[in-house]
Amino acid sequence: MDQIAKARRWYAEDLRCKTPILRNPHIVEAFGAVPREPFVGPGPWWIIPYPYREPFITPDDDPRWLYHDVLVSIDPSRKLNNGMPSVWARNFEHLDIARGERVLQIGAGSGYYSAVLAEIVGPAGQVTAVEVDPALADRARINLESWPQVQVIPGDGRNVNATASEHDVVIVFAGCTHPAPQWLDGLADNGRLLLPLTSDDWYGFLLRVVRRGASFEASSIGGVSIFPCTNGRDEDASRRLKSALVNSPMMNVAIQALHRGIPLSAESERVWYQTPGFWLERQESVVEATTHQPADGNNDTA
Repeated sequence: MDQIAKARRWYAEDLRCKTPILRNPHIVEAFGAVPREPFVGPGPWWIIPYPYREPFITPDDDPRWLYHDVLVSIDPSRKLNNGMPSVWARNFEHLDIARGERVLQIGAGSGYYSAVLAEIVGPAGQVTAVEVDPALADRARINLESWPQVQVIPGDGRNVNATASEHDVVIVFAGCTHPAPQWLDGLADNGRLLLPLTSDDWYGFLLRVVRRGASFEASSIGGVSIFPCTNGRDEDASRRLKSALVNSPMMNVAIQALHRGIPLSAESERVWYQTPGFWLERQESVVEATTHQPADGNNDTA
């Protein structure tokens, strides 16, 4: 057990450097505290190395295989895995999760990252972990019995009653074409939402939203490939998103705000992406560069 604990600590420190984790040391401590093996089932394990190279099955069931920055498959037939630790460590860092905060997690899976989040917010915090797959939700509930600050709720995270209460952080672990209204309604002032916005090929970008009173700041924190969200997809929106992303190299999307409803005709030039119920506003500099071009498109001044 000492060797496994040492391996887990090495893994957490490796994530500190690789991610890197610079602002929130509680993230490092959380990854160092939570054993991964109960959440991925008994070994040997199906491992998918980064960056998504040829998968392999571990030659034995030594838990030290799990303490590397790799995907561990939960159900290969569904392409369902435990998630890349450095990716979620980076996401948690971008959300500035503080001790005592209330976190809503959509897509708990078997509960590993629910436990990590529980360690980050500490005993005074709260994690509401929602999972649509009943078998996985039951598995998460058993796995998370050691963390009393976690409540596991089976059901659709876009509709479940957990979204009726207020949260400091909403983090979605599956790809959507649009946020659920309840996620925005339930954000506390200065609350943060992290949502993978993805098209039908599972690719897209990580949308970070911060509530400022009645307004919502928005930014992209990079590209993502992720399992799709149940009931979180719209075919027309998926096509529009894929088209919008064509001109966004490395998924560095030039946006500045999220708006609810339908844009006015006067706002049409500011729309980067739109789907029923919300739209994303381009950064001001991008709009100005577009609208201030000469009619013939020539910037030369002879």
